[in-house]
Amino acid sequence: MSPAVAVPLFLVSLTVTLAAARLFASRLDKLGVRFGFPEALIGLLTAVAADGPEISSALFALAKGAHDVGVGVLVGSNGFNLAAMIGLSALLAGRVRLTRETLAFEGMVGLVITLLAAALLLGWLSPGGATVLSALIVVPYLAVVVAGPRFSGRRLSRLSRALHEHAATERPPDPSTNPTHHLLGLIVVDLILIVAGSAGMVQSALSLAGDWHISNAVLGVLILGPLTSIPNALTAVRLGLASRGAALVGETFNSNTINLGFGVIVPSLFITFAAVTTLGKLQLAWLVAATLFTLGALARPGGMRRPEAAVLVILYFAFVGGTLVGS
Repeated sequence: MSPAVAVPLFLVSLTVTLAAARLFASRLDKLGVRFGFPEALIGLLTAVAADGPEISSALFALAKGAHDVGVGVLVGSNGFNLAAMIGLSALLAGRVRLTRETLAFEGMVGLVITLLAAALLLGWLSPGGATVLSALIVVPYLAVVVAGPRFSGRRLSRLSRALHEHAATERPPDPSTNPTHHLLGLIVVDLILIVAGSAGMVQSALSLAGDWHISNAVLGVLILGPLTSIPNALTAVRLGLASRGAALVGETFNSNTINLGFGVIVPSLFITFAAVTTLGKLQLAWLVAATLFTLGALARPGGMRRPEAAVLVILYFAFVGGTLVGS
């Protein structure tokens, strides 16, 4: 594919993918409100929708045999999420704050899934083992999110109520008069567009990378990863400026969990990932360290303030520089 064809195809595919992901998330919101889903569950569904570009791009790259690009999209996206969703929001809003119970609940799931995915990619854990351990973490989390205040026990009940309360104020009632079957049909169209757009984006990006001598590490981690994370970043800034710290942190770690769960752990049951390069190992180590730093900064009294947020953003740029040098 010549650059004259690949560049327009990449730009059009990116635009289609991001627009379809935004519409997908909006329509899921409407259906969730219409069917009376718990608001935290709606939040998870919209996180899945917002993660559509990352996951579909990564899976398409894996299907093309470009394992380093596929994994790079997810690692790059997750690192970008920490810096752009939480770090940038704290810089703009002054701080990001939430209760320690909610932080421990949301953050622990994201951290454990990150560790399991890293161990899987490094060959320290089998695909079956990573899947079972992930299920042991994710299933109880979903139970608390879906069941909400029906849980007994003061601590658990208070936590589940908090998860539902912080989501409820962020989503307006559904004013749409579209019939449900119309919304479902449009959601199917959105999914088709996300997949088709991601396919065109990855195919054109791989062609351009070959023509312009861009390494797969740079392509996945620094180009496709951040670009496909734009829907999440835009939503996060809005939440941060509205001082919705719990919703912001929950969406960030849900996004990272979904990326690694559906983009690495589940696919590992069906494909064998290529050996991780030295640069890839350093990138995984950075992602784990950045996740720990983010959780530690958020756990401080008063939450993450501008100094810690600046450090997180600087760490991301150091990650970018290290990837450019190492590639």
